[in-house]
Formats: sequence, structure tokens, C-alpha cells
Amino acid sequence: MAPRGRTNPLALTVLVLLTERRMHPYEMSATLRERRKEDSIKLNYGSLYAVVESLQKRGLVEATETVRDGKRPERTVYAITEAGSEEMLDWLTDLIANPVKEYPQFEAALSLLPTLPPDRALELLETRLKTLRETDRTIEANFRAMDGTMPRLFLVEAEFAHALLRAELEFVDKLVGELRRGELVDLRLWRRIHELRRAGTMPEDLATFVTEEFGGEEVRRLTGTNEPPQ
Repeated sequence: MAPRGRTNPLALTVLVLLTERRMHPYEMSATLRERRKEDSIKLNYGSLYAVVESLQKRGLVEATETVRDGKRPERTVYAITEAGSEEMLDWLTDLIANPVKEYPQFEAALSLLPTLPPDRALELLETRLKTLRETDRTIEANFRAMDGTMPRLFLVEAEFAHALLRAELEFVDKLVGELRRGELVDLRLWRRIHELRRAGTMPEDLATFVTEEFGGEEVRRLTGTNEPPQ
């Protein structure tokens, strides 16, 4: 479990920004947008104020002065504290060094995929595949346009995001191909479940149904186990 207060990457980002110089929240937001960090870190101005307030309550940042630019409202400038610097380094070290289980929404949707009929699932996956390919082409074009204009050090998060997209594209492409060709190992079971569901005769005990409908050998083939069903 993450230590208290380490659930929001925006808080870490604020601490990192304040290691560069003192800033007020509007300047933080402008700096993050200028650097395109909203591509990697969920950012909105309202939540930024709440994050800064939370960091201040924890003693990780402190207000140093109030400034006014012309007729604009007064803005409070913040600085990182010694405790904030220690927390920032420890938090960033932990995030980089230690993999954690994350829960992507697409992974959640895949875990529930059998709820949809196979043909509808295929249709939706094909739509996703098309979007992934378009996004991949756009990212490739952006990288070509930036070639040599920015040190790679400041692009590693974009490279990582692109690698994840490429992996997802490859996975979805393979899954779509298996569905189109009818090669998915349990496609027959999937179709049968929806036939029974449409007829209103779906049994309550799915495990027993699979065993009786498809036999022990089929169950072992579908589950990848050599043990006979109990």
C-alpha cells in the first residue's frame, strides 16, 4: 500500500516544480501546460489548488509571499520545505524503482468481455484497433516533427506511453484476428452461453454447465489445466 498522501501524481509534480523555484499555483499550471505534462499527469486548475493546500497542511510546502500583477487578484507564492524535498525524493525513487499493480480501464473491460456476444465484441475491438492505429500514426508524426529539437531526456515519458500503445495495438490486433478466423479457443463456449441467455435458459452454475455441456476434456483445454474437474 502506498504511504499516506502518495496517491496523486500531481502532488509529486508540484513538489518537483518547487525544487526549481518558488511559484504560485497559476504559474505551476502554466509551466506544466507549456511542458505538455498534462499528457502524462491529470491536471486541472481547481485540483491543483487543492493539492497545494494539502501539501501545505502536511508541511511539505510553505507560503512565502503574496504578489499582485496589475489588477489581477493576489497570488500566494509557495516554496518547498526540507520535509517536502525529502518526501519528493523518496516518493519519486519509490515510483521509479518499484513496479506496482495498476488497473487500466481496458483491462477491466477485457475481464468482462464475455458479457457481450462474440460478434459485438469483435465489432467493438475492431473500432478500438482502428483508433489505436490512427493514434500510433499521429504519435509517429509528432516524434518525426520533434526529431532533434528536444533532448530525449524530456521525451522518455512520451516514449513509454507510445510503447504501451504499441503493445496494446499488437494485442488487440492479434485478438481481433483470432475472433475473425474463429480461432479463439473458447469461442464455441462463448456463443453457446449467449444462445442460452437469449433463450432465457442460462443455468445459474456456470462451472457445472461448462462441465456438462462441453465435457471434462473441453474444460481442461479451456482452462489450461491437466486436473479433471471436481
